[in-house]
Amino acid sequence: MPASEPSPSATPAPRPAGEPQQNVSFPSAGGAAHGYLALPPAGRGPAVLVIQEWWGLTEHIADVTRRLAAEGFTALAPDLYGGAVAHDAAEAGRMMGALPVDRGVELLSGAVDYLLGLPEVTSSSVGAVGFCMGGGFVLQLAATDPRVSAAVPFYGVIQGELPDFTGTRAEVLGHYGEQDGSVPPDSLDALRAALEKQAGITPDLRLYPAGHAFFNDRRETYHAEAAAQAWESTLGFLHSRLEQTPGR
Repeated sequence: MPASEPSPSATPAPRPAGEPQQNVSFPSAGGAAHGYLALPPAGRGPAVLVIQEWWGLTEHIADVTRRLAAEGFTALAPDLYGGAVAHDAAEAGRMMGALPVDRGVELLSGAVDYLLGLPEVTSSSVGAVGFCMGGGFVLQLAATDPRVSAAVPFYGVIQGELPDFTGTRAEVLGHYGEQDGSVPPDSLDALRAALEKQAGITPDLRLYPAGHAFFNDRRETYHAEAAAQAWESTLGFLHSRLEQTPGR
């Protein structure tokens, strides 16, 4: 069932062919930010933030946002690069390196403000789903913003040291590849220990017989079976967590 278009309250703008995936703008971090918003068929639903890979707000991320909307969520993918999209790994690495973690978290918190302020949102908290760089930002955002109640990092690359998880209120479901050289499976032990010690949360960190970016069906690393399993569990997790929060 296709996701519906944003209502007039979301004020989508037309997107020329070839431009980055954007259809809404909103205030964030002291300026104007942009993103891609998709609404569920019913027109209203729990809030989910979708956080981009290091490539930018690509068609893949927009597609994930639409897929979440089709499952009943009001989903927003904020554009952390301000409209830029990388065309190769070297460029993606430079763009990620030019975005300080604190700045990225600030932009994402502004996106949470915007998302929770929409009349199309029925939850009082948000879920956050992110991929690669975005998976790291899922955990960074959850560590600083208690409005995140469900955190789903896909092969999340945490830049620098692990954040202080003392203020984390989100339950965590993580998806990782057994053959991922960017996020080796044994590195998850430190993440699990930090969440348990600092936040009292035991994360559900799952491993799949796949490599990095196994969910991205536009890349050669795509693993259909692992992606399907991770997606099904993510939907159940988000519905369970977000439907527990008081409605509006």
